[in-house]
Amino acid sequence: MEITEARYSGILFHITSIQTEYGIGDMGQNAYRFVDKLALTGATLWQILPLGPTGYGNSPYAARSTFAGNELLIDLKELAQEGYLTKEDIAFPPAFPEGHVDFDAVRAYKLPLLKKAAKEFLLSRKHRTDYRKFKQENAFWLDGYAVFMTLYDEKYHDARWMLWEDKYSEETLKKYSRQAEIYRVLQYFFLKQWLRLRHYANRHGIRIIGDIPIFVGADSADTWSNIQLFKTNAKGEYSAVSGVPPDNFSATGQRWGNPVYNWKKHQEDGFSWWVERIRKQLEFCDIIRIDHFRGFDAYWEVPASCPTAEEGKWVKAPGKAFFKVLEEKLGKLPIIAEDLGFMTDSVNELRKSNNLPGMKIFQFGFTRLPDGSFNAWDTFLPHNWEEDFAAYPGTHDNETLRGWYENQDEGMKHIVREYLASSDEEIVWSFLRALMLSHAQYAIVPLQDILGLGNEARMNTPSTCNDKNWSWMVDIDRFDDWAIARFAHLVKISGRNGRTFEQELKRIKK
Repeated sequence: MEITEARYSGILFHITSIQTEYGIGDMGQNAYRFVDKLALTGATLWQILPLGPTGYGNSPYAARSTFAGNELLIDLKELAQEGYLTKEDIAFPPAFPEGHVDFDAVRAYKLPLLKKAAKEFLLSRKHRTDYRKFKQENAFWLDGYAVFMTLYDEKYHDARWMLWEDKYSEETLKKYSRQAEIYRVLQYFFLKQWLRLRHYANRHGIRIIGDIPIFVGADSADTWSNIQLFKTNAKGEYSAVSGVPPDNFSATGQRWGNPVYNWKKHQEDGFSWWVERIRKQLEFCDIIRIDHFRGFDAYWEVPASCPTAEEGKWVKAPGKAFFKVLEEKLGKLPIIAEDLGFMTDSVNELRKSNNLPGMKIFQFGFTRLPDGSFNAWDTFLPHNWEEDFAAYPGTHDNETLRGWYENQDEGMKHIVREYLASSDEEIVWSFLRALMLSHAQYAIVPLQDILGLGNEARMNTPSTCNDKNWSWMVDIDRFDDWAIARFAHLVKISGRNGRTFEQELKRIKK
């Protein structure tokens, strides 16, 4: 078989997980150091989670806005270097915990400093032309978000906008426009710092894989500003929410609670909101992973009054028309489709007809046949993978490899050891070797697995809400020369450096 396509590898590591003295990862020096370390491995991809400002539960998949960036990721040191904060302002941060983010403590410390910097920026009158240009280019969403956050932060202290007296209107936007300028400036700071980091990564041969959930948060600026794009009743309340039906894992299904789209309205205006959403994400990143891709073909709709997902139904979505419009407006899109779970023929056809790679999770591959023997035909095992997939040991929602293996019974451990021809001590790297040597075009490894960490480093446990979720953080120095060299070896022997054979020959001849 002739290999004509380049193959890729990368690391999944969200920016909040980069330990800093300010209690949360940011776009400062340690993020640049991670890019340097990643480049040394020969891998060419850095995958992150959604960048939006998080709300209750701190989940990046339930952001206050799908267009905005998380203000808490702004680097305070850069603001001080630009004169918007003093060195004394940031010299004595609280004693934040190591190893995990205390989001409440970070907000209490960092948000007042960010607002102070924004006020100084407005007084300084520096970069006025750039700032005006930023506001013009982001007018589609920026005013609605800035006013939403101002009302939430300063007046209602509650993001459930359905309870607010101030409904979305031109009058409301005008009334609070001046107060909202602070949040416009913070978004200017965020984008300026993020684009600098992204361009640094690109110059070092690293492309960013971003991530967006198909649905948006109920308590978000997206719904407040565009309620007509979601299914509502006569009172203007959500009439239906998203979820998944009952299955072997849950007898009542999963009621996610995100409002579902009024796809008829989206189609009537040429999917303009979605076009702008994808356009904005392409400003943030080079490749987009779309979570719950099957929702573009059909989604599980649950009446908003139902406490579980049992009374839901499958509702068709206009996926073919949607992706046709996206391509017409934005060109061929670099998208990875999260197609996990039960996929129908029509979902697979939607993905393949748009030439979008799907996903494979290695952990899911170890299953047994009815007689208890090993199921070598499981489609999540690497010897069964096709090329048009992005392969992962696990995602942000799974256990780490070490944690997963340690939680298996002895029978399954024996199956895993036999499959990988590995000892217990080498089991994680044996997993990674098999993943990297697979046919999948993309291989993405969570940093936790490269570091060999257990479930103390798990990023999220689905269907739970606690302070451990989304909070894992690590000292970047733990990604040391040994770990870099070992992962670099796998990149080398698997040819996952983003170059074709012909491009590699040209590089060598130079």
